[in-house]
Amino acid sequence: MTTLLESYVAGHWFRADDDGDPLLDATTGDEVARICARGLDYAAMVTHAREVGGPAVRALTFHQRAKLLKTLAQHLNEHKPELYDLSLHTGATTRDTAVDVDGGIGTLFSYASKGVRELPNDTIVFDGALETLGQQGTFVGQHIYTSRPGVTVQINAFNFPVWGMLEKLAPAFLAGLPTIVKPASQTAYLAERAVRLIIASGILPPGSLQLVAGSAGSLLDELGVHDSVAFTGSAHTAGILRRHPHVLDAGVHLGVEADSLNCSVLGPDVTGSDPEFDLFVKGVVTEMTVKAGQKCTAIRRVIVPSLMAASVSDAIAERLAKVRVGDPRDPQVRMGALASIGQRDEVLKAVEALRAGAEVVFGDPSRPIGDARGAFVSPLLLRAHPGAPQPHEVEPFGPVSTVLTYESLDEAVALAARGRGSLAGSVITHSPEVARHLVLGLAPWHGRILVLDRDDARESTGHGSPLPMLVHGGPGRAGGGEELGGVRGVLGHLQRTAIQSSPDLLTAVTGRWTPGSTRITPEQHPFRYSLAELEIGHSISTAARTVTLDDIEHFAEFTGDTFYAHTDARAAQRNPLFGGIVAHGYLVVSLAAGLFVDPAPGPVLANFGVDGLRFLTPVKAGDAICVQLTVKQITPRNSADYGEVRWDAVVTNQNGDPVATYDVLTLVAKEAR
Repeated sequence: MTTLLESYVAGHWFRADDDGDPLLDATTGDEVARICARGLDYAAMVTHAREVGGPAVRALTFHQRAKLLKTLAQHLNEHKPELYDLSLHTGATTRDTAVDVDGGIGTLFSYASKGVRELPNDTIVFDGALETLGQQGTFVGQHIYTSRPGVTVQINAFNFPVWGMLEKLAPAFLAGLPTIVKPASQTAYLAERAVRLIIASGILPPGSLQLVAGSAGSLLDELGVHDSVAFTGSAHTAGILRRHPHVLDAGVHLGVEADSLNCSVLGPDVTGSDPEFDLFVKGVVTEMTVKAGQKCTAIRRVIVPSLMAASVSDAIAERLAKVRVGDPRDPQVRMGALASIGQRDEVLKAVEALRAGAEVVFGDPSRPIGDARGAFVSPLLLRAHPGAPQPHEVEPFGPVSTVLTYESLDEAVALAARGRGSLAGSVITHSPEVARHLVLGLAPWHGRILVLDRDDARESTGHGSPLPMLVHGGPGRAGGGEELGGVRGVLGHLQRTAIQSSPDLLTAVTGRWTPGSTRITPEQHPFRYSLAELEIGHSISTAARTVTLDDIEHFAEFTGDTFYAHTDARAAQRNPLFGGIVAHGYLVVSLAAGLFVDPAPGPVLANFGVDGLRFLTPVKAGDAICVQLTVKQITPRNSADYGEVRWDAVVTNQNGDPVATYDVLTLVAKEAR
């Protein structure tokens, strides 16, 4: 008997006490593996995730979690060949597998990078600026994000067994959540192999990843508040999940990415001789044939101007005729089989429904291709009858697209909207006016829109490629959920809470100095302290410096910034904001640096920028400015012998009025040199 897939439960591999159901090679029909989850203890999985995995992941900072994701991506990269070999059984070509396997690994790399660059080396994230709640500044508010003490369950579709798992795992892990993966059965052998590679590596903390090979059983019954389910699949199954009692009443958060009748719209400005015409045709054919059209983002509706319908149909058919369909082990094959015989039958059933309102212009759904045991189907292009509803209601999850025509841009938008919400759309035009009209019309109905023309084509990743830095999801029929989107995908897993307190207690809670809280005057200049010696609240108040007219004139001449407010007394006098010559804002900041910088070599290695610079009160000749500099935040870098220090800088004049506020960013050695 072939291998019975195992689940990974509470730190060990579990084998069902059953022969299981066969999983077949999509090309040959041979048995690849068997699958069954009978006897699996779902409660033990959830308990293990909550009590072992969750605390272990949440004990790490965002940067530490990001480093583990990067290490994991490197490990999987080294084992790609075995994933590629196994992927052949799914009917995927080498190009298809790259989208799945390399795409998943690339998502890990991307989130690892974003975790370090865009999240703090801490366990909380600040959301927005400090809110002053009282007139005296003793009562303030701050929104923060923290990790939930929950579990995320991902229920994935069959078409991307590796990418589907990793694109959900990466943001959830960064957010401090343990994950339970339930892959679709048809291709679960590939997901199981990937999980085995991850578990064997020992990179992730114990309990942070578990696997259900087989039915989800009573898994959702074990979930409650703070737990979440990320589902990718059919709208029918999504509806069942939405009605689950624990989703309705127990606080389980459900995210859905479901059916999607995505479209590509050809602008009316494009002619057959324009480069955009070829880009459009190539994009449609690519989306029809990559993964044999088994992509939730694939183009199902080809929306073109009426006068271009024949030209577009002929050009697409010509390209499709060159696509070789067959065994993906043959390097000449460009499109493999569908995932299963059952999936093929579903596609052919959908095509029959479409034909009630359209005619086939390329392909023959009745002609067998390749091995009779394989789940092959010809690429099929249809052309809809005017006003036919079927293209907007029926999704053939395979290599099938339907051409629809429009007379005006508003009609094109209306056709796209009839899909009732899509994951991805594309607009191919070189006209700025057409691009704006279509994008603004399509945006409410789409999660992502590619605007393609000759200028971005070389770097474009194409219509159907979800990118980790952009939102993947869509409204309405597409499920209404959101995944990825860079750090947005992480924040969606976190709990946002408004904290109201005194400045001192808010500083204690958040680990970041809050304006109004206690300042500490150290024995030495704060720039003399290493990262290990610095404390939040360390502060220095400088002596004052008088800004002279000579200073302003010299700065204007030296920099070339001769804006009239700094050089023309009569014009400056008429300016209602200044009422006379004022110092350059950057002169004020430069003079401020001269007041607080300690020039001798020491732990401060470099200044790498300022954040939030605002000029509040004009500085005139004769004004005296001073600076109060306070350690606001200390962030060690895991991969370096230095860290980042954020300093709160307030420049005031002789009346105590703030003239400039900003954060100074420095790199400071971890230990004294």
